[in-house]
Amino acid sequence: MASFNKVILVGNLTRDVEIRYTQGGTAVTEIGLAVNDRVKRDGQWVDEATFVDITLWGRTAEVASEYLSKGSSVLIEGRLKLDTWEQEGQKKYKLKVVGERMQMLGGRGGSQGQSNQNSNAYSAPVGSEQPTTPETPNDDIPF
Repeated sequence: MASFNKVILVGNLTRDVEIRYTQGGTAVTEIGLAVNDRVKRDGQWVDEATFVDITLWGRTAEVASEYLSKGSSVLIEGRLKLDTWEQEGQKKYKLKVVGERMQMLGGRGGSQGQSNQNSNAYSAPVGSEQPTTPETPNDDIPF
């Protein structure tokens, strides 16, 4: 039986982007994304936020660190990954998203008027979540 693991999210960053580098020099960042949904409760429409942790690697992490901040609107395509660890003798689990493609929505000042919406998309190299050699497409800004 085949399996398929794909997530597409649009939301706003819940905190500023903090970039780190692995010992091998690969950029990595953890971003928080708030994804809003409107639901009807007791006859009233209310906004309900879902908070998602997303890991970005390589050039995508660097672009996010340079151009995004708390409140920025962004589209993320990626895959689900279950992190497991042990803490104080108890097994812990956390479902996260590994971001493989990122598109910044709106302009630098938060303006929504973009003449070319695809101009601010950036795709991470497809493959392992922690590439052995960082791939930089070229010296141009990717959008």
